[in-house]
Amino acid sequence: MESLIGKHWHHIDKEEVLILVGSHGERGLEPSEVRKRQQHFGPNVLSQKKGKGPLWRFFIQFHQPLVYILLVAMAVVMALQEWVDAGVIAAVVVLNAVIGFIQEAKALKAIDALSRSMVSENTVIRGGERLRVASQTLVPGDLIVLASGDKVPADLRLLQSRSLQVDESALTGESVPTEKVFSALVQDAVLADRRNMAYSSSLVTYGIGVGVVIATGDKTEIGRISEMIANTETLDTPLTQRIKQFSHVLLYAILVMAAATLVIGILRGQPMVDSFMAAVALAVGAIPEGLPAAVTIMLAIGVARMAKRRAIIRHLPAVETLGSTTIVCSDKTGTLTQNQMTVQEIHAGNSQYAVSGVGYAPEGSIDVVGVAPHSDQAMHWTVRAGVLCNDSTVRHIEDLWRVEGDPTEGALIVSAGKAECDRTSLDVEFPRIDTLPFESAHQYMATLHETPMDDRLIVIKGSLEAIASRCQHSLNDQGENVPLELATVERTANAMAAKGLRILAFAQKNVHKDFNGLSHENAADGFTLLGLQAMIDPPREEAAHAIAACHRAGIRVMMITGDHALTACAIARKLGMIEPTAADADISVTGKALDSMSDEALKEATERVVVFARVSPDNKFRLVEALQSNGHVVAMTGDGVNDAPALRRADIGVAMALGGTEVAREAADMMLTDDNFASIESAIEEGRGVFDNLKKFIVWTLPTNGGEGLVIFLAVLFGVALPILPVQILWINMTTALLLGLMLAFEPKETDIMQRAPHKPGSPILDRAMVERILLVSVLLCAGAFGLFEWELMLGATEAQARTTAVAVFVLGEAFYLLNCRSLSRSVFAVGLFSNPWIWLGIVLMLGLQIAFTHLPVMNTLFHTEPISLGAWLRATACGALIFVVVGLEKAWRHHRRQAPTRVSVTV
Repeated sequence: MESLIGKHWHHIDKEEVLILVGSHGERGLEPSEVRKRQQHFGPNVLSQKKGKGPLWRFFIQFHQPLVYILLVAMAVVMALQEWVDAGVIAAVVVLNAVIGFIQEAKALKAIDALSRSMVSENTVIRGGERLRVASQTLVPGDLIVLASGDKVPADLRLLQSRSLQVDESALTGESVPTEKVFSALVQDAVLADRRNMAYSSSLVTYGIGVGVVIATGDKTEIGRISEMIANTETLDTPLTQRIKQFSHVLLYAILVMAAATLVIGILRGQPMVDSFMAAVALAVGAIPEGLPAAVTIMLAIGVARMAKRRAIIRHLPAVETLGSTTIVCSDKTGTLTQNQMTVQEIHAGNSQYAVSGVGYAPEGSIDVVGVAPHSDQAMHWTVRAGVLCNDSTVRHIEDLWRVEGDPTEGALIVSAGKAECDRTSLDVEFPRIDTLPFESAHQYMATLHETPMDDRLIVIKGSLEAIASRCQHSLNDQGENVPLELATVERTANAMAAKGLRILAFAQKNVHKDFNGLSHENAADGFTLLGLQAMIDPPREEAAHAIAACHRAGIRVMMITGDHALTACAIARKLGMIEPTAADADISVTGKALDSMSDEALKEATERVVVFARVSPDNKFRLVEALQSNGHVVAMTGDGVNDAPALRRADIGVAMALGGTEVAREAADMMLTDDNFASIESAIEEGRGVFDNLKKFIVWTLPTNGGEGLVIFLAVLFGVALPILPVQILWINMTTALLLGLMLAFEPKETDIMQRAPHKPGSPILDRAMVERILLVSVLLCAGAFGLFEWELMLGATEAQARTTAVAVFVLGEAFYLLNCRSLSRSVFAVGLFSNPWIWLGIVLMLGLQIAFTHLPVMNTLFHTEPISLGAWLRATACGALIFVVVGLEKAWRHHRRQAPTRVSVTV
């Protein structure tokens, strides 16, 4: 069997195929042979890309510039035999690593569970018996029976086919199902033209067939493409880039300050050990140890929030990337639309009808537009024909109405139901005798029926061109035959088509009761045109609201679809993506036109075009690259294997969990559990909230590190005792980060978050105003801690008591400053003093822990502290309150500056 890999199966006669795979055309494989091949070939699944093992995933958590400094500091402290200090530093580093490792493991488990839920069952012939088996148990040589609604479980060479149509859009990008044959084809046929093959992950939409498995798992076409995807270059997320830049700047600043502290201490004649400890203290103080853990936990909380809004995040940084998104490239079908074909207009007789209701639920009505006719017979004959000439079924399954078969035929059944035309009764009244399946060459389908009268009835449906050429008459409102006025019908059809509606025409003719068999020859003429039904996959109402919200947030939304430009533009107009009066040529580009564009022309086109229609996988990849080269942060949606390279290339790839392929889900950063565009908008809102809270945390935590660094530097510069020790600094940084700072993760989203412009790509995390605030609070903390340290010594306190008071200044100062950081521009009273109860819980817990830190003997021993007086507590509290007032005034001043009218000076 191994020697068969790469054979041109589509070019080999089916008899030879069976010989090559060692199978029987009717009995299939014997069970004993199946077991042998299962051991040889393994399960029919795509191999999980060999991920990094748990040990590697744990140690990679230490691969951060700031952690490197902590590790060096720990090594220095251990060399100085300060074992308690070294143990605290080690605990901080390990805690960060454990948190990151746990969150990554949770994400991997969620994806594995989702993949297991996508396993299908198929009908297989083994030993002459038909069995239902799990797709992963299939082997080369198995005979697979395909029917409408089945998922093709492996690559098959078809042996039998009756009206078989397969949706291969996941593989080829073709939006129209492919009609299958079983005869051999030319050797150089490209993948999309291999009509005697059925490929893994494609979907049977119509008819039946039998095929023999010629490849499973990684040897399938899907498997080969999946392997290619691994070579697609991926980009760092905006958060990864910003944190990396921020970490490197901070790293260099800390090293310079620590080196300066060491040199100054030595020059001042301090012992080498004391100078080293001061440098270590400064480095430890300046490092925001809690930042990696806080970032991880905040992103994890964002993941949980998004999951509740039907978005599953695979990679934590993708949460923030959503908040920075400047453009969303969305598929049309199922994402922006219902993915449920719905008849919206009917033209029958001389009348026009509007059909209400959406989707396959039997809800809605058919109402005449304009003057009501004396009779609706033509309309009723038209919808009846849509049911009689129909091979699909609409069923109510698990509280949902679903189509088994072709979606277009499902829409016809539903429209007939709205006219109270019952299929069961029609099947009894007009039992079917014969069928002429739809073929693309003829563009119609025909069925032959018994009638209650002494004759038989042929019903046909298809394109207007194919049906009208067979008609000499049409039915008027009263159900009478009149000469066909083709020009009038064509004008009506053109008006429907201009709205993006898909049109089907219906006709019938009576034949003698002895008429037994249908053929294209006896269905060539003599028909009476009954009417037209026009349908569309209607846009999701919630998608229109979501697009409007994206526009208000400064996010562009583009439609990238394999559908026709006319239909795509019609949907885009209904969704509010483009102006109703805009010409299609101005706002849409087809894949064919895109192929002829240079890279520069494409970059220009992406800034004005809203709809890209009839695009190929290569087109999608080029579009993402063009948008990124224009400086955009791109979110890209997709569901097929052909979308996977673009999903990986985009800043955030969004896959569809319901209708998407496994390869697309693996390539994406996020999955929508409802395949709905509104969920993308919700995820963007959550992403912005996460980034906003993360920014608040950084603005809150950095003044502590700045103040601690300044305290150490000034102590060395002035040659006085250190007001705080390294182990005390670690206590401040870690406990406050977890009990105070992390409470900002639960801060409700600010009301204007979706009215703000996206964060500019490449811009730093902090703007000038925030940097100035960080410096201001750093100075206030330094002044308070240094000043109270010296004051306490003057009042007769020991160094340990003075240091304990300095630590209290930092803790209480951070608690008061935390209230200011709940909003970076508004006061705490404007956002609601108690709108985030977690803040107050964190403050209470932190105060309790700080009291224990100060007064418990075991804590005194570990952290070199001593109990302090009530007066010292009050003085430290006053320092914290002063910071609250000063920052509040600074906010008010900046708000006043923003609101002040711009002065214009005129020189004469």
